[in-house]
Amino acid sequence: MADDADVIVIGAGLAGLVATAELVDAGKKVILLDQEPEQSAGGQAHWSFGGLFFVDSPEQRRFRIKDSRELAMQDWLGTAGFDRPEDHWPRQWAEAYVDFAAGEKRAWLRAQEMRFFPVVGWAERGGYDATGHGNSVPRFHITWGTGPGVVAPFERRVRAGVARGLVQLRFRHRVTGLARTAGALDTVTGEVLEESAAERGTASSRAVTGAFSYRAQAVIVTSGGIGGNHDLVRAQWPERLGTPPAHMLSGVPAHVDGLMLGVAEAAGGSQINRDRMWHYTEGIQNWDPIWAKHAIRILPGPSSLWFDARGRRLPVPLFPGFDTLGTLDHIMKSGHDYTWFVLDQRIIGKEFALSGSEQNPDLTGKSIRDVIGRARADVPAPVKAFMDNGADFVVEKDLASLVRGMNALTGEPLIDEAALRREIVARDREISNPFTKDLQVTALRGARKYLGDKLIRTAAPHRILDPAAGPLIAVKLHILTRKSLGGLETDLSSRVLAGPGGGPGRGAPVPGLYAAGEAAGFGGGGVHGYRSLEGTFLGGCIYSGRIAGRAAARAVG
Repeated sequence: MADDADVIVIGAGLAGLVATAELVDAGKKVILLDQEPEQSAGGQAHWSFGGLFFVDSPEQRRFRIKDSRELAMQDWLGTAGFDRPEDHWPRQWAEAYVDFAAGEKRAWLRAQEMRFFPVVGWAERGGYDATGHGNSVPRFHITWGTGPGVVAPFERRVRAGVARGLVQLRFRHRVTGLARTAGALDTVTGEVLEESAAERGTASSRAVTGAFSYRAQAVIVTSGGIGGNHDLVRAQWPERLGTPPAHMLSGVPAHVDGLMLGVAEAAGGSQINRDRMWHYTEGIQNWDPIWAKHAIRILPGPSSLWFDARGRRLPVPLFPGFDTLGTLDHIMKSGHDYTWFVLDQRIIGKEFALSGSEQNPDLTGKSIRDVIGRARADVPAPVKAFMDNGADFVVEKDLASLVRGMNALTGEPLIDEAALRREIVARDREISNPFTKDLQVTALRGARKYLGDKLIRTAAPHRILDPAAGPLIAVKLHILTRKSLGGLETDLSSRVLAGPGGGPGRGAPVPGLYAAGEAAGFGGGGVHGYRSLEGTFLGGCIYSGRIAGRAAARAVG
């Protein structure tokens, strides 16, 4: 029987588009499958802020940021905490990816007409010692055009492949099986779903209208993770974080269901690090949702005071923007699954950014005029829309009214006004001198020594209870699901390994099967280890997709 293509790629998200584009460049024939409608091409990457991790970039050097491959590797290893036998390949992927980020990554992307916002962001600052978690320097580069700007060059290359007759796009094709002939995986089977006009991100029909079976010399799985499947998230929830939250929001659409991971595992692929996952703690309910339980993540500056559900300030160094999973761990031990930011209008206007391409129309639309207008506004329009319409926002002129609003929002009188006032007043007293014992005040003053933060991300230190900085604002924060950090175990050629894996000789490659993107833990089955440095998810999709596409092209001859 003749093959239908040289390679079949399963998943038309960022990693799948990159792999397909690389196969097209090699002159290979590709079938690209996805269960969603064509309007959802690009997957989760489309909705992203477009952050990419570069090391020693021109943007960093312009802001006098001294970065190096050695410093980035130190940060990566301190953050990842690799400690398992099966971390053999993830660690090798980490070293290779940092080399890529410090080497040709930026030039290669620029050659495809990608451009980057000049101010570098400083995410996941850590707050521990030099060998611990976090970025020692700012490394978060926002793509000009946000998520759509990341997707565009690779989608362009794929559609050029369609025009050349090299790529067949098969949307509404849900894969349910992978099979082998003479030991090599070469057959993909599944269900054809009915056509759907569902808008990008919204739920599409699962009605089945037929079946399909395609053959190829190689198959690349790029189907994403599990963040839209809360049942699977809870089933794989790490014991170290205690009982999974009773209430979670979704940072990704429902079609990010993880079902393809099970299909690949049933075909002999090794799935590792299931209990490593990346969920944010600064989620707010989208007042204008696109998918069910749609959450937006606040990207906060360092000034907001962070309190648990009972009004107790979170401990050092769990400040906004410092340690996502450390904060999640603390929250899960607090007895409640939500927390509060308490701040004022001066802080929210300067320090709140909202993750997502649709929440940043100026950057997404590549409008310099709108970017300047946003910087000059008292409160950026997308943030103001949440202040006015968001279910999680309480805005009041005085603290007593704010506390009443907080307790009314939760339906529980857990916040004591006198106790909350003592915490805020104590912090405000620390502002009157250049000296302080409050490490959050030290951190925000340190942030302002970086020009990028001083210009657009960190408010000047001031008293939160100063009426001139008001009104006061409280934001109820939810846990939102986002990324799987584990996945299909792969070697440095993106070949999926069989069996338990964990080291040389313990897991031989499954002939013909490759994986990339979140389905492969962004490389190796978990390139991030336990934590992420941020800006590394899109970059991980790009790098692993490139590796998989090139390796499969070589293998099929």
